[in-house]
Amino acid sequence: MMKRAFDFFSAVIGLLVCAPLFMLVAAVIKLDSRGPILFKQERIGKGFRPFFIYKFRTMVEDAPQRGGVLTVGRDPRITRVGHILRRTKIDELPQLINVLRGDMSLVGPRPEVRRHVQLFEKRYDTILTVRPGITDLASLKYRDEPAILAGSDNPEEEYVRRILPDKLRLAEVYVQRCSLGMDLILILKTLLTLIWKTSSEAYSQGQPVAYTELSGHEIPRQAGAFVQGEKESS
Repeated sequence: MMKRAFDFFSAVIGLLVCAPLFMLVAAVIKLDSRGPILFKQERIGKGFRPFFIYKFRTMVEDAPQRGGVLTVGRDPRITRVGHILRRTKIDELPQLINVLRGDMSLVGPRPEVRRHVQLFEKRYDTILTVRPGITDLASLKYRDEPAILAGSDNPEEEYVRRILPDKLRLAEVYVQRCSLGMDLILILKTLLTLIWKTSSEAYSQGQPVAYTELSGHEIPRQAGAFVQGEKESS
């Protein structure tokens, strides 16, 4: 109950504070390319209940017909404004609507598409006992997932065989150790990571920062203690 109350009031405050930014982003998206302002896609939530996740549209209108589900590197389907929205994670802000509605939480395992959930259904039996979230341990570790997948000859296979199983491991850690304190740490770490990343890219003359090292040190220091504890107990 405390987590849901925290999510609800945080979402209300976030939507009110971000309302002017939402209007600005909506206008820029419409000026930049044809298509709707918001992108919605079915994801699987708590108790295997499907819902539609909301994001600001960052790709061309016919993106599904021009490629797969995964976005890799400098995907040509991404619009000019879309690159900025994705880099700053502003495209994720409409998910506050999902949090307000109870589909999602601020912190929790990232929701996946149906076919990926079906591949690991037994593991999701545990993971989907909690609401999916906007950020989590895996979001921080794989914050540059498109750049990582860009180095693979088969991005879909790389994602399903290597990245997704590791995301599920981190999701299981979260479900086992989740608390309001851990949520606050992950929210703070997410905000600091976004600020650091944006500042770093400003000094790198606009070149995308690619994180190819997937070792444990990419997990936030505070949250890493939870992961370390999981390893020790296994």
